[in-house]
Amino acid sequence: MKLLDTSLVYKGQEKILVAVDCIIFGFDSENLKLLLFKRKVEPLKGAWSLIGAFIKENLSLNDAAKQVLLESTGLKGIYMQELQTYSDIDRDPGERVISVAHYSLIRIDAFELESVEKYDAHWFDLDNIPDLIFDHRKMVDDAINKLRAKARYQPIGFELLPEKFTIPQLQILYQCVYQKKLDDRNFRKKILSFDILTKTEEKDKTGSKKGAFLYKFNREKFDKFIAKGYNFEL
Repeated sequence: MKLLDTSLVYKGQEKILVAVDCIIFGFDSENLKLLLFKRKVEPLKGAWSLIGAFIKENLSLNDAAKQVLLESTGLKGIYMQELQTYSDIDRDPGERVISVAHYSLIRIDAFELESVEKYDAHWFDLDNIPDLIFDHRKMVDDAINKLRAKARYQPIGFELLPEKFTIPQLQILYQCVYQKKLDDRNFRKKILSFDILTKTEEKDKTGSKKGAFLYKFNREKFDKFIAKGYNFEL
C-alpha cells in the first residue's frame, strides 16, 4: 500500500493563528468580579481586554491556558474550564485568529497584588464592566451564562470560598452569580437539605456578637451528590 505524502497535503495551506483567552472570575466574599487587563500591543493598545496569548507549538490548548493564568496571576492548580471556540473571520483586525476561551474561578484574597500591578490589571464588578476589545465582551457574557448554568446542576463554592464559610457567605455568592436576591430562610433550608456541608463548632463573629456557625464542604458527600445528578437550582 502506497503511503500518502503528507507534504503534499499540507503544502500551500493557509496559516491561521490560534490563541487562548482567559475569563478570570474572582470572589471577595461580597462581590463576584472580573479581572481585566490593559492591552499592551496594537491594535487597540491601552484598551481593556481579557488576558490571552497565541498558542506555542510545544503546548496544548489546556497547557497554554494554564500558562497564561500562571503568568498573569501567579496562581496554578486552580479551577479552569474550556468555554468555547470563537472563529469569526473578522474578530481580530490584525490577523485571522481563532481563539479558544477558558474561564477560571479564584478567591481574590489568594491573588497576588504584585501580579495586578505588573500586568496593569483591575477587578471590575460584573455590573460595571467597561468596553472590551474584539469579541471579549461576548466571551464574558457566555462565561457568566455558563457559570449560572453550572450553579443550577452542581454546587459552587469550592473554588470561590475559603475552606470554612457561613451559610450567609454562600448565599451571597449565589446571589452574585444569579444577580438577584434569594430568600434567606429558603436558601438555608435548601442548601442544608442536600447534606453536603459539615458544620463546625467555630463561629464567624464579624457580623454580630452572636456570630454564625462556619461550615465546610464534605468532599465525599459532594462527589456522591454530583454523581447522582441532583438538580441544585435554588
